[in-house]
Amino acid sequence: MDFRTIIAKRREGMVHSKEELTFLAEGAAKGDIPDYQLSAWLMAAYLKPLTDQETVDLTIAMADSGDRLDLTGVPKPWIDKHSTGGVGDKTTLVLGPLLAACGLSVIKMSGRGLGITGGTVDKLKSIPGFSTDLTPKKMVAQAKKIGIAVAGQTAHLAPADKALYGLRDVTETVTSLPLIVSSILSKKIAGGADTVILDVKCGSGSFNPTREQAEKLADALVAIGKLAGLKAYAAITDMDQPLGSSIGNALEVKEAIDVLTKPESELSPNTKRFRELCRYYAALALRVSGIAPTAGEALTRIEDTLQSGRALDKANQWIKAQGATVDFNETSWLPVAPVQIELHAKMAGCIGKVDARTIGEIALDLGAGRHEKDDEIDLSVGIVLNVKVGDLISENHLLATVHAATPEAGATAITRLEHAILIQTTPIPPRPILIRPA
Repeated sequence: MDFRTIIAKRREGMVHSKEELTFLAEGAAKGDIPDYQLSAWLMAAYLKPLTDQETVDLTIAMADSGDRLDLTGVPKPWIDKHSTGGVGDKTTLVLGPLLAACGLSVIKMSGRGLGITGGTVDKLKSIPGFSTDLTPKKMVAQAKKIGIAVAGQTAHLAPADKALYGLRDVTETVTSLPLIVSSILSKKIAGGADTVILDVKCGSGSFNPTREQAEKLADALVAIGKLAGLKAYAAITDMDQPLGSSIGNALEVKEAIDVLTKPESELSPNTKRFRELCRYYAALALRVSGIAPTAGEALTRIEDTLQSGRALDKANQWIKAQGATVDFNETSWLPVAPVQIELHAKMAGCIGKVDARTIGEIALDLGAGRHEKDDEIDLSVGIVLNVKVGDLISENHLLATVHAATPEAGATAITRLEHAILIQTTPIPPRPILIRPA
Protein backbone atom coordinates (compact mmCIF):
# COMPACT_ATOMS: atom_id res chain seq x y z
CA MET A 1 0.00 0.00 0.00
CA ASP A 2 1.35 3.42 -1.00
CA PHE A 3 0.99 5.96 1.83
CA ARG A 4 0.98 8.82 -0.68
CA THR A 5 -2.42 7.58 -1.86
CA ILE A 6 -3.70 7.70 1.72
CA ILE A 7 -2.46 11.29 2.11
CA ALA A 8 -4.17 12.29 -1.14
CA LYS A 9 -7.48 10.71 -0.07
CA ARG A 10 -7.41 12.65 3.21
CA ARG A 11 -6.48 15.86 1.41
CA GLU A 12 -9.53 15.49 -0.85
CA GLY A 13 -11.83 14.63 2.03
CA MET A 14 -12.44 11.07 0.82
CA VAL A 15 -13.27 8.23 3.22
CA HIS A 16 -10.49 5.93 4.39
CA SER A 17 -11.00 2.21 4.52
CA LYS A 18 -10.36 0.29 7.73
CA GLU A 19 -7.36 -1.33 6.03
CA GLU A 20 -5.83 2.05 5.19
CA LEU A 21 -6.10 3.29 8.78
CA THR A 22 -4.64 0.01 10.07
CA PHE A 23 -1.73 0.45 7.63
CA LEU A 24 -1.24 4.00 8.97
CA ALA A 25 -1.27 2.93 12.62
CA GLU A 26 1.08 -0.01 12.10
CA GLY A 27 3.46 2.11 10.01
CA ALA A 28 3.51 4.86 12.66
CA ALA A 29 4.15 2.34 15.44
CA LYS A 30 6.98 0.57 13.62
CA GLY A 31 8.56 3.71 12.14
CA ASP A 32 7.97 2.44 8.60
CA ILE A 33 6.22 5.64 7.49
CA PRO A 34 8.48 8.74 7.50
CA ASP A 35 7.57 11.57 9.84
CA TYR A 36 7.14 13.98 6.96
CA GLN A 37 4.45 11.79 5.42
CA LEU A 38 2.67 11.26 8.73
CA SER A 39 2.82 15.03 9.32
CA ALA A 40 1.27 15.66 5.90
CA TRP A 41 -1.56 13.25 6.70
CA LEU A 42 -2.13 14.83 10.13
CA MET A 43 -2.49 18.30 8.60
CA ALA A 44 -4.86 16.92 5.97
CA ALA A 45 -6.86 15.22 8.76
CA TYR A 46 -6.93 18.52 10.66
CA LEU A 47 -8.34 20.35 7.63
CA LYS A 48 -10.64 17.50 6.51
CA PRO A 49 -11.74 15.82 9.77
CA LEU A 50 -12.34 12.09 9.99
CA THR A 51 -15.90 10.76 10.09
CA ASP A 52 -17.13 8.94 13.18
CA GLN A 53 -16.53 5.54 11.56
CA GLU A 54 -13.04 6.54 10.45
CA THR A 55 -12.32 7.73 14.00
CA VAL A 56 -13.50 4.39 15.39
CA ASP A 57 -11.35 2.47 12.89
CA LEU A 58 -8.30 4.62 13.68
CA THR A 59 -8.88 4.24 17.44
CA ILE A 60 -9.01 0.46 17.25
CA ALA A 61 -6.04 0.31 14.87
CA MET A 62 -3.97 2.42 17.27
CA ALA A 63 -4.99 0.22 20.21
CA ASP A 64 -3.95 -2.84 18.18
CA SER A 65 -0.61 -1.32 17.14
CA GLY A 66 1.01 -2.77 20.29
CA ASP A 67 0.04 -5.04 23.17
CA ARG A 68 -3.34 -5.07 24.86
CA LEU A 69 -3.55 -5.78 28.56
CA ASP A 70 -5.12 -9.18 29.16
CA LEU A 71 -7.15 -8.68 32.33
CA THR A 72 -8.27 -12.30 32.58
CA GLY A 73 -8.42 -13.15 36.27
CA VAL A 74 -8.68 -9.52 37.42
CA PRO A 75 -11.95 -9.16 39.38
CA LYS A 76 -14.66 -7.28 37.50
CA PRO A 77 -15.83 -4.60 37.00
CA TRP A 78 -12.77 -3.10 35.26
CA ILE A 79 -12.78 0.69 35.16
CA ASP A 80 -10.58 3.55 34.08
CA LYS A 81 -11.06 7.25 34.70
CA HIS A 82 -9.54 9.87 32.42
CA SER A 83 -9.30 13.63 32.87
CA THR A 84 -8.60 15.95 29.95
CA GLY A 85 -6.31 17.89 32.30
CA GLY A 86 -6.54 20.99 34.44
CA VAL A 87 -4.79 23.12 37.04
CA GLY A 88 -4.69 21.38 40.42
CA ASP A 89 -6.31 18.15 39.20
CA LYS A 90 -5.12 15.37 41.53
CA THR A 91 -8.32 13.31 41.38
CA THR A 92 -6.66 9.97 40.55
CA LEU A 93 -4.81 9.99 43.88
CA VAL A 94 -8.12 9.81 45.75
CA LEU A 95 -10.44 8.19 43.23
CA GLY A 96 -8.21 5.21 42.40
CA PRO A 97 -7.92 3.75 45.92
CA LEU A 98 -11.47 4.80 46.76
CA LEU A 99 -12.90 2.77 43.88
CA ALA A 100 -10.59 -0.17 44.56
CA ALA A 101 -11.76 -0.19 48.20
CA CYS A 102 -15.34 -0.40 46.89
CA GLY A 103 -14.58 -3.54 44.88
CA LEU A 104 -13.76 -2.18 41.42
CA SER A 105 -10.51 -2.96 39.61
CA VAL A 106 -8.70 0.21 38.55
CA ILE A 107 -5.93 -0.21 35.95
CA LYS A 108 -4.70 3.14 34.75
CA MET A 109 -1.94 4.57 32.59
CA SER A 110 -1.12 8.17 33.47
CA GLY A 111 1.09 10.75 31.83
CA ARG A 112 3.55 13.45 32.75
CA GLY A 113 2.56 17.07 32.85
CA LEU A 114 3.32 19.48 30.03
CA GLY A 115 2.44 23.15 30.30
CA ILE A 116 0.03 24.31 32.99
CA THR A 117 -1.76 20.96 33.42
CA GLY A 118 0.14 18.76 35.84
CA GLY A 119 0.57 15.03 35.28
CA THR A 120 -0.30 12.26 37.73
CA VAL A 121 3.06 10.57 37.15
CA ASP A 122 4.89 13.70 38.34
CA LYS A 123 2.75 13.97 41.47
CA LEU A 124 3.44 10.32 42.32
CA LYS A 125 7.19 11.02 42.13
CA SER A 126 6.73 13.02 45.33
CA ILE A 127 6.25 9.68 47.15
CA PRO A 128 9.67 8.22 48.10
CA GLY A 129 10.31 4.88 46.40
CA PHE A 130 7.09 4.88 44.35
CA SER A 131 7.62 3.50 40.84
CA THR A 132 5.37 4.09 37.85
CA ASP A 133 7.54 1.87 35.64
CA LEU A 134 5.32 -1.20 35.62
CA THR A 135 5.31 -3.71 32.79
CA PRO A 136 1.89 -4.77 31.50
CA LYS A 137 2.38 -8.13 33.24
CA LYS A 138 3.12 -6.45 36.58
CA MET A 139 0.13 -4.13 36.22
CA VAL A 140 -2.22 -7.07 35.75
CA ALA A 141 -0.66 -9.09 38.61
CA GLN A 142 -0.97 -6.11 40.98
CA ALA A 143 -4.57 -5.42 39.97
CA LYS A 144 -5.43 -9.08 40.63
CA LYS A 145 -3.94 -8.81 44.11
CA ILE A 146 -5.10 -5.41 45.39
CA GLY A 147 -7.48 -4.03 42.75
CA ILE A 148 -5.40 -1.04 41.62
CA ALA A 149 -2.34 -0.33 39.48
CA VAL A 150 -1.28 3.07 38.12
CA ALA A 151 1.66 3.23 35.74
CA GLY A 152 3.27 5.62 33.33
CA GLN A 153 2.60 5.26 29.64
CA THR A 154 4.53 2.36 28.18
CA ALA A 155 5.93 1.90 24.69
CA HIS A 156 4.19 -1.48 24.51
CA LEU A 157 0.65 -0.06 24.65
CA ALA A 158 -0.74 1.98 21.72
CA PRO A 159 2.69 2.90 20.28
CA ALA A 160 1.00 4.43 17.23
CA ASP A 161 -0.55 7.04 19.50
CA LYS A 162 2.85 7.94 20.93
CA ALA A 163 4.26 8.47 17.44
CA LEU A 164 1.31 10.46 16.16
CA TYR A 165 0.94 12.58 19.31
CA GLY A 166 4.55 13.73 19.13
CA LEU A 167 3.98 14.89 15.56
CA ARG A 168 0.64 16.52 16.38
CA ASP A 169 2.41 18.61 18.99
CA VAL A 170 4.89 20.05 16.48
CA THR A 171 2.51 20.38 13.51
CA GLU A 172 -0.19 22.40 15.34
CA THR A 173 -2.79 19.67 14.85
CA VAL A 174 -3.34 18.85 18.54
CA THR A 175 -6.81 20.44 18.60
CA SER A 176 -8.32 18.16 15.93
CA LEU A 177 -11.32 16.60 17.67
CA PRO A 178 -11.20 13.16 15.97
CA LEU A 179 -7.44 12.94 16.67
CA ILE A 180 -7.95 13.88 20.34
CA VAL A 181 -10.67 11.26 20.71
CA SER A 182 -8.68 8.48 19.02
CA SER A 183 -5.62 9.31 21.13
CA ILE A 184 -7.51 9.12 24.44
CA LEU A 185 -9.64 6.09 23.67
CA SER A 186 -6.95 3.98 21.98
CA LYS A 187 -5.00 3.93 25.25
CA LYS A 188 -8.12 3.00 27.21
CA ILE A 189 -8.88 0.09 24.89
CA ALA A 190 -5.25 -1.07 24.99
CA GLY A 191 -5.39 -0.84 28.79
CA GLY A 192 -8.21 -3.36 28.91
CA ALA A 193 -10.91 -1.34 30.71
CA ASP A 194 -14.51 -2.10 29.76
CA THR A 195 -15.91 1.03 31.43
CA VAL A 196 -14.37 4.50 31.11
CA ILE A 197 -15.35 7.55 33.15
CA LEU A 198 -14.31 10.76 31.39
CA ASP A 199 -13.79 14.06 33.21
CA VAL A 200 -13.87 16.78 30.56
CA LYS A 201 -12.53 20.01 32.01
CA CYS A 202 -13.98 23.35 30.91
CA GLY A 203 -12.52 26.78 31.60
CA SER A 204 -9.38 28.89 31.43
CA GLY A 205 -7.24 26.31 33.24
CA SER A 206 -7.95 23.55 30.72
CA PHE A 207 -7.61 22.76 27.02
CA ASN A 208 -11.35 23.52 26.55
CA PRO A 209 -11.85 27.19 27.45
CA THR A 210 -15.52 27.29 26.36
CA ARG A 211 -18.50 25.12 27.24
CA GLU A 212 -19.19 24.56 23.54
CA GLN A 213 -15.73 23.03 23.05
CA ALA A 214 -16.05 20.89 26.16
CA GLU A 215 -19.48 19.60 25.13
CA LYS A 216 -18.28 18.67 21.65
CA LEU A 217 -15.36 16.73 23.13
CA ALA A 218 -17.49 15.00 25.79
CA ASP A 219 -20.13 13.98 23.23
CA ALA A 220 -17.51 12.71 20.77
CA LEU A 221 -15.70 10.67 23.44
CA VAL A 222 -18.93 8.96 24.48
CA ALA A 223 -20.15 8.33 20.93
CA ILE A 224 -16.86 6.98 19.58
CA GLY A 225 -16.21 5.04 22.78
CA LYS A 226 -19.52 3.21 22.46
CA LEU A 227 -18.94 2.47 18.76
CA ALA A 228 -15.54 1.04 19.73
CA GLY A 229 -17.10 -1.28 22.31
CA LEU A 230 -16.51 0.72 25.50
CA LYS A 231 -19.03 1.79 28.10
CA ALA A 232 -18.15 5.48 28.12
CA TYR A 233 -19.57 8.20 30.36
CA ALA A 234 -18.46 11.84 30.31
CA ALA A 235 -19.18 14.72 32.67
CA ILE A 236 -18.01 18.32 32.29
CA THR A 237 -16.42 20.02 35.29
CA ASP A 238 -15.31 23.54 36.12
CA MET A 239 -11.73 24.61 35.49
CA ASP A 240 -12.11 28.38 35.47
CA GLN A 241 -10.58 28.23 38.94
CA PRO A 242 -8.05 25.62 40.13
CA LEU A 243 -9.37 22.36 41.54
CA GLY A 244 -8.89 22.30 45.30
CA SER A 245 -6.43 24.32 47.36
CA SER A 246 -3.07 23.17 46.00
CA ILE A 247 -1.20 23.56 42.73
CA GLY A 248 2.17 21.83 42.65
CA ASN A 249 3.20 18.20 42.89
CA ALA A 250 3.96 17.52 46.57
CA LEU A 251 1.35 20.08 47.66
CA GLU A 252 -1.31 18.25 45.63
CA VAL A 253 -0.29 14.88 47.07
CA LYS A 254 -0.72 16.34 50.57
CA GLU A 255 -4.18 17.61 49.68
CA ALA A 256 -5.19 14.19 48.36
CA ILE A 257 -3.90 12.59 51.57
CA ASP A 258 -5.94 15.10 53.59
CA VAL A 259 -9.10 13.93 51.80
CA LEU A 260 -8.26 10.29 52.59
CA THR A 261 -7.30 10.88 56.23
CA LYS A 262 -9.43 13.75 57.58
CA PRO A 263 -13.16 14.18 58.17
CA GLU A 264 -14.80 16.65 55.80
CA SER A 265 -15.32 19.13 58.66
CA GLU A 266 -11.54 19.57 59.02
CA LEU A 267 -10.91 20.34 55.35
CA SER A 268 -10.57 23.81 53.84
CA PRO A 269 -13.48 25.02 51.66
CA ASN A 270 -11.39 24.57 48.50
CA THR A 271 -10.43 21.02 49.48
CA LYS A 272 -14.09 20.25 50.24
CA ARG A 273 -14.86 21.25 46.64
CA PHE A 274 -12.20 18.81 45.41
CA ARG A 275 -13.61 16.09 47.69
CA GLU A 276 -17.07 16.73 46.24
CA LEU A 277 -15.78 16.04 42.74
CA CYS A 278 -14.09 12.80 43.85
CA ARG A 279 -17.34 11.66 45.46
CA TYR A 280 -19.30 12.43 42.29
CA TYR A 281 -17.05 10.41 40.00
CA ALA A 282 -16.76 7.56 42.49
CA ALA A 283 -20.54 7.34 42.82
CA LEU A 284 -20.94 7.49 39.04
CA ALA A 285 -18.48 4.61 38.67
CA LEU A 286 -20.34 2.48 41.23
CA ARG A 287 -23.66 3.17 39.53
CA VAL A 288 -22.64 2.47 35.93
CA SER A 289 -20.73 -0.63 37.03
CA GLY A 290 -23.84 -2.05 38.66
CA ILE A 291 -22.42 -2.11 42.20
CA ALA A 292 -24.92 0.47 43.46
CA PRO A 293 -28.36 0.73 41.79
CA THR A 294 -29.00 4.41 42.59
CA ALA A 295 -26.97 7.58 42.96
CA GLY A 296 -28.04 7.89 46.61
CA GLU A 297 -26.89 4.39 47.50
CA ALA A 298 -23.64 4.94 45.64
CA LEU A 299 -22.90 8.15 47.55
CA THR A 300 -23.70 6.45 50.87
CA ARG A 301 -21.23 3.67 50.09
CA ILE A 302 -18.57 6.14 48.96
CA GLU A 303 -18.93 8.24 52.12
CA ASP A 304 -18.73 5.15 54.34
CA THR A 305 -15.60 3.97 52.52
CA LEU A 306 -13.93 7.33 53.08
CA GLN A 307 -14.97 7.80 56.70
CA SER A 308 -14.19 4.22 57.76
CA GLY A 309 -10.59 4.48 56.58
CA ARG A 310 -10.94 1.69 53.98
CA ALA A 311 -9.97 4.04 51.16
CA LEU A 312 -6.87 5.10 53.13
CA ASP A 313 -5.95 1.46 53.78
CA LYS A 314 -6.27 0.70 50.06
CA ALA A 315 -4.15 3.75 49.19
CA ASN A 316 -1.39 2.49 51.49
CA GLN A 317 -1.59 -1.00 49.95
CA TRP A 318 -1.33 0.57 46.51
CA ILE A 319 1.70 2.77 47.07
CA LYS A 320 3.52 0.02 49.02
CA ALA A 321 2.90 -2.41 46.15
CA GLN A 322 4.61 0.04 43.81
CA GLY A 323 7.67 0.46 46.00
CA ALA A 324 6.82 3.33 48.35
CA THR A 325 8.94 3.45 51.52
CA VAL A 326 6.38 5.65 53.31
CA ASP A 327 2.62 5.61 53.83
CA PHE A 328 -0.26 8.09 53.83
CA ASN A 329 -0.83 8.05 57.60
CA GLU A 330 1.32 11.18 57.87
CA THR A 331 3.02 13.58 55.46
CA SER A 332 6.34 14.65 57.04
CA TRP A 333 8.19 12.89 54.21
CA LEU A 334 6.86 15.20 51.50
CA PRO A 335 9.41 17.66 50.05
CA VAL A 336 8.93 21.22 51.31
CA ALA A 337 10.01 24.36 49.46
CA PRO A 338 12.56 26.50 51.36
CA VAL A 339 10.58 29.74 50.86
CA GLN A 340 6.92 30.43 51.71
CA ILE A 341 5.41 33.87 51.13
CA GLU A 342 1.84 34.81 51.99
CA LEU A 343 -0.48 37.05 49.97
CA HIS A 344 -3.11 38.98 51.95
CA ALA A 345 -6.12 40.96 50.73
CA LYS A 346 -5.72 44.74 50.52
CA MET A 347 -9.49 45.30 50.76
CA ALA A 348 -12.66 43.60 51.93
CA GLY A 349 -15.13 42.24 49.40
CA CYS A 350 -16.09 39.16 47.42
CA ILE A 351 -13.76 36.92 45.41
CA GLY A 352 -14.89 37.51 41.85
CA LYS A 353 -12.25 35.52 39.98
CA VAL A 354 -9.44 33.05 40.64
CA ASP A 355 -7.80 32.80 37.22
CA ALA A 356 -6.82 29.16 36.75
CA ARG A 357 -4.71 29.75 33.66
CA THR A 358 -2.63 32.52 35.21
CA ILE A 359 -2.16 30.55 38.44
CA GLY A 360 -1.13 27.50 36.43
CA GLU A 361 1.41 29.62 34.56
CA ILE A 362 2.79 30.99 37.84
CA ALA A 363 3.21 27.45 39.22
CA LEU A 364 4.86 26.40 35.97
CA ASP A 365 7.39 29.24 36.21
CA LEU A 366 8.09 28.38 39.86
CA GLY A 367 9.27 25.00 38.56
CA ALA A 368 6.19 22.85 39.25
CA GLY A 369 5.82 21.98 35.55
CA ARG A 370 7.69 21.79 32.26
CA HIS A 371 8.13 24.35 29.53
CA GLU A 372 9.86 21.63 27.47
CA LYS A 373 9.35 17.88 27.72
CA ASP A 374 12.85 17.25 29.13
CA ASP A 375 12.73 19.93 31.85
CA GLU A 376 13.32 18.85 35.46
CA ILE A 377 10.46 19.49 37.90
CA ASP A 378 10.83 20.87 41.42
CA LEU A 379 8.38 18.69 43.34
CA SER A 380 8.20 21.03 46.35
CA VAL A 381 7.12 24.31 44.76
CA GLY A 382 3.65 25.63 43.99
CA ILE A 383 0.73 27.61 45.38
CA VAL A 384 -1.81 26.96 48.14
CA LEU A 385 -5.05 28.92 47.68
CA ASN A 386 -7.20 29.98 50.63
CA VAL A 387 -10.09 31.45 48.65
CA LYS A 388 -12.46 30.48 45.87
CA VAL A 389 -14.98 32.37 43.74
CA GLY A 390 -17.90 33.66 45.81
CA ASP A 391 -16.04 33.85 49.15
CA LEU A 392 -16.71 36.96 51.25
CA ILE A 393 -13.48 38.21 52.81
CA SER A 394 -12.25 40.95 55.11
CA GLU A 395 -9.23 43.19 54.66
CA ASN A 396 -5.93 41.35 55.28
CA HIS A 397 -7.57 37.94 54.67
CA LEU A 398 -5.03 35.28 53.64
CA LEU A 399 -5.55 34.72 49.91
CA ALA A 400 -2.73 32.32 49.08
CA THR A 401 0.74 31.10 49.98
CA VAL A 402 3.50 30.74 47.41
CA HIS A 403 6.01 27.90 47.91
CA ALA A 404 9.21 28.79 46.05
CA ALA A 405 12.81 27.72 45.65
CA THR A 406 14.22 31.24 46.16
CA PRO A 407 12.99 34.53 47.67
CA GLU A 408 13.25 36.17 44.25
CA ALA A 409 11.06 33.54 42.59
CA GLY A 410 8.57 33.81 45.43
CA ALA A 411 8.36 37.59 45.22
CA THR A 412 7.78 37.49 41.46
CA ALA A 413 5.05 34.90 41.90
CA ILE A 414 3.31 37.00 44.59
CA THR A 415 3.25 40.04 42.29
CA ARG A 416 1.67 38.01 39.50
CA LEU A 417 -0.75 36.30 41.87
CA GLU A 418 -2.16 39.66 42.98
CA HIS A 419 -3.52 40.09 39.44
CA ALA A 420 -4.92 36.54 39.24
CA ILE A 421 -7.27 36.89 42.23
CA LEU A 422 -9.98 39.53 41.75
CA ILE A 423 -11.71 41.10 44.77
CA GLN A 424 -14.93 42.97 43.97
CA THR A 425 -17.53 44.83 46.00
CA THR A 426 -20.56 43.02 44.55
CA PRO A 427 -21.28 39.51 45.92
CA ILE A 428 -21.55 36.65 43.43
CA PRO A 429 -22.54 32.99 43.98
CA PRO A 430 -19.91 30.23 44.20
CA ARG A 431 -19.09 28.36 41.01
CA PRO A 432 -20.55 24.85 40.84
CA ILE A 433 -17.90 22.14 40.38
CA LEU A 434 -20.13 20.18 37.99
CA ILE A 435 -21.13 21.93 34.76
CA ARG A 436 -22.84 18.97 33.07
CA PRO A 437 -23.32 15.55 34.68
CA ALA A 438 -22.78 12.31 32.78
